[in-house]
Amino acid sequence: MARGFLPSLLRLLRGKPHLPPSLADNPLLLALVRRRSVRSFRIREIPDDIWSAILEAGRLAPSTVNLQSWSFVLFTSATWQERFERPIPFHAPRGLILLGDTHRNRQVLEAFPIAPLVEYTIAVMNASLAAMAMNIAAEALGVSSVMLSETGRSGLLDAGYLKMKLALPPSVYPLMTILFGYSAAPSPPMPPKLPLEAIAFPGIYRETERAVMEDWLAQMKAGYKASHLFRTSFEDQLAVYRSKIHQAEHDLEEMVFGEQAACRLQEPGE
Repeated sequence: MARGFLPSLLRLLRGKPHLPPSLADNPLLLALVRRRSVRSFRIREIPDDIWSAILEAGRLAPSTVNLQSWSFVLFTSATWQERFERPIPFHAPRGLILLGDTHRNRQVLEAFPIAPLVEYTIAVMNASLAAMAMNIAAEALGVSSVMLSETGRSGLLDAGYLKMKLALPPSVYPLMTILFGYSAAPSPPMPPKLPLEAIAFPGIYRETERAVMEDWLAQMKAGYKASHLFRTSFEDQLAVYRSKIHQAEHDLEEMVFGEQAACRLQEPGE
């Protein structure tokens, strides 16, 4: 299979959702499949009622045992500048930093066992459901969004920095930033998605063919090159991630295991 820049870019541009014809006009499904990550926003405020509805969608998201193990730190472009001393990424009018939060529940669930990895995983799962709920609510209301893990020191790869800037207590972890606003450009093409047969299989796990993964990677690189002309390359962006991953790993280990391990040592009978 050809994997040069132009063939890969053409394959990317031809990608489209595969909805059954009988459901092709379902408004909720259309909101799901049309959502794109937007990285350029118009200078236009989001009305308060729409912003409230987006947050309400996050508040009502499903969660394990209804623990609601998330918190949202809310920002306007002005309060972001004040807190981080730099402009909010992509000129977004609104944003939030999504936190996994198991700290709050301990006020009333004192007997909840100390299990750092399980607690962290549950918090990530639950907060991710809230994130997707807010993204889809925004899309349904004509508001675009993007989820960030690194841009502007705003997500998981800057956990230690955000712990300090947001004064996070133990058992609260920064996961991502979500920016909201009205897109300043036409909707980008659908990112390269793996075929359904590569990710869904009956009964037991099935390895994905290497050729499928190589084709996906070639499309990723072609899309990045086409959207970042005369700027960074895909490899440059990977290098940024690589340079930050080890520090993020250390910071998260300290936040998840270090503080909780200290609590465990103080428990009677251990």
